[in-house]
Amino acid sequence: MQKLRVSREIPRYPIEAVDNALKLIELLRDHGSVRLKNAAAELGVSPSTVHRLLAMLIYRGFAERARGRGYVPGPALGAGPAGHGRVSELRALAQPLLEELAATVRETVNLMVRVGGEVRFLSTVEGSRPVRVGDRQGTVLPAHRASAGKAMLARLDPNELEQLYRGETATARRLNEEDYAALVRELGIVRERGFAANFEGTEEGVSALGMAITNEDGEVVCGISVAIPQSRFREVFDAGLLGQTARTAKLLEERLGAVSGGSGPDRDQPPSAG
Repeated sequence: MQKLRVSREIPRYPIEAVDNALKLIELLRDHGSVRLKNAAAELGVSPSTVHRLLAMLIYRGFAERARGRGYVPGPALGAGPAGHGRVSELRALAQPLLEELAATVRETVNLMVRVGGEVRFLSTVEGSRPVRVGDRQGTVLPAHRASAGKAMLARLDPNELEQLYRGETATARRLNEEDYAALVRELGIVRERGFAANFEGTEEGVSALGMAITNEDGEVVCGISVAIPQSRFREVFDAGLLGQTARTAKLLEERLGAVSGGSGPDRDQPPSAG
């Protein structure tokens, strides 16, 4: 069973304890806080194991004890949490829909949020085909290269976009004039079509289709993407990928509205805030 993941291949001799520690760092970074029992369930290990791992992360400055019973990112963790909204609730809300879409198209489906010029993958449901794109949960990629990242960027006000990539205080990787102009043109097409595509823009041999998820106020909350081996992208697209992804996006937007009155996981500060 082959999984396409050129940029993050599983090491030949993986060290489970190290992998679990790094997964904990990703949870702290993307959620902003974690509790012992929840982290243990996420990693599939005992609470005592997580407690020992967190003790080392605290010692090295990657975690701190919160005032309550949880843990928060420490000063050594340069990247802040993926948003100020309720990321765990967003994942729980989206997960059944991601699983349904992955089962329908038999390809890998991702949930992500935008943080400045990056997208962070909060959840992945792998496809069922023998050759498929692997798990990207915890991955951080440039927003202007990922499909759902481009879909989310396309919803930005032109001034916000320019400030993000060309401003004096640009928080994303600064683009030169030519590359920025090309990005603006591409995002214009994305807005017209309602979806974005990525053809080997982030990983060799991998293409993807992505859409932005908004609340009833039109604010971007997150994005979803379907990642497919480049060799069969056209086949899957022609078989109805666009309509199936759009249906999932609509259902997720409806669920967000139902649980928060149309305001998404956090009305004041959605996870996609840059």
